[in-house]
Amino acid sequence: MKDVQGKHIIVIGAARSGIAAALLLHKKGADIFVSDHGSISAEAKQKLDNAGISYEENGHTKKARSADLVVLSPGVPTEAPIIQYYLNEGKRVFSEIEAASWFTDQKLIAVTGSNGKTTVVNWLDHLWKIANREHALAGNIGVAFSDQIESNNGDFLLEVSSFQLDHINDFKPAVSMILNISPDHLNRYQNSLEAYAAAKFRITENQTADDRFIFNYDDPIIQTHVEHLKQKQSAPQMWAFSNKNEVPQGAFVRDDQIIFKFNNKEEPLMPTQELGLRGRHNLSNGLATALAARAAEIKNEIIRESLKTFTGVEHRLEVAREVDGVKYINDSKATNVNAVWFALDSFQVPITLILGGRDKGNDYSELVDQIKDKVHTIIAIGESKSRIEEQLGEVAPNFVKVETMGGAVRAAQRGAKKGEVVLLSPACASFDMFDSYEHRGKIFKDEVNKL
Repeated sequence: MKDVQGKHIIVIGAARSGIAAALLLHKKGADIFVSDHGSISAEAKQKLDNAGISYEENGHTKKARSADLVVLSPGVPTEAPIIQYYLNEGKRVFSEIEAASWFTDQKLIAVTGSNGKTTVVNWLDHLWKIANREHALAGNIGVAFSDQIESNNGDFLLEVSSFQLDHINDFKPAVSMILNISPDHLNRYQNSLEAYAAAKFRITENQTADDRFIFNYDDPIIQTHVEHLKQKQSAPQMWAFSNKNEVPQGAFVRDDQIIFKFNNKEEPLMPTQELGLRGRHNLSNGLATALAARAAEIKNEIIRESLKTFTGVEHRLEVAREVDGVKYINDSKATNVNAVWFALDSFQVPITLILGGRDKGNDYSELVDQIKDKVHTIIAIGESKSRIEEQLGEVAPNFVKVETMGGAVRAAQRGAKKGEVVLLSPACASFDMFDSYEHRGKIFKDEVNKL
């Protein structure tokens, strides 16, 4: 597909990825038209106007049905009528990461999973910087892959969502990684965890024996799919990571030491207590990061330095402020129940938990044991607060419903004591009250700073 010269391509969805794909394909000689079901931002219109690219907004007209092929933004569901039209016509529909991959031969290190993707790709970015390796960080983190194609001559470190993998064809990472699989976005996969897991595993579908697949040895859903992958005629080399068990090939923990194991030889790397991030889930993230660096032939001393010095990303277990001995933690990026479970697992002090937002079919009962053990107050916000009350209203000693983030922070302050934690870890999407999880986290921090 590298030759798009003269092809009439419709880009569906004019968010960040769609605009980046349109501009890249236009530069490569394609005849581009952009169509969005909703409104297009003034900034995006300016970029399209400057490039001389035609577009439409607030609905798809006949013009949107005339393409040789379609490239879609990850926010556009496969079930959208316009996408179904093209699939029924037998025409090709490609994701933005697929289209971008046509125009680079650089090494792709691609990370997916239900939780931890953003932490791991940022950790890789930190590590690649210490190693002084040319690279670009892109994908599902706010910088489109297509935006980086023309300027990067090094490795691509990509955060990849299942939505982006739904419409790949030739996308082929040199190193692929699945961190974990837990229920998330099931509304896009017929409420089937199996369909969601299969979408994640598409990250391996074009890999061969020259490539590497890094996976969580402790995740039973991943293990099942790995057994199927092993049957493939040209499967990638498989490196596992585990913080509980020894692995055949990869990285694991024994007696609080991180150990590499390759070709039946063990290499101690470092003590786990020297890791820069807290929590068992971040130990797993660190092991995955270390393996990706090893696959890229980066030396152990650089891997060690990165594991010690990386301190995390904004909106993921971020200390917003300490007030009167109470720590306020911004974990706005926790948009599913599993992420909240890991957040709670990171603390051994009494917690006030702020939950809620736009529900994605969550089963909050998975949090019951952690809440009974650590949480004395649940503060529910957003559209899902009544659903949360149904499932968790009797679990913690105190349950409060509020209308605003400011109200949540003030209610938390009233009940939290010195030495405790107030944790914003919503388990939900943000779009009922905020533009994004980043916007939600920023408002939380703003309100904390008013205390």
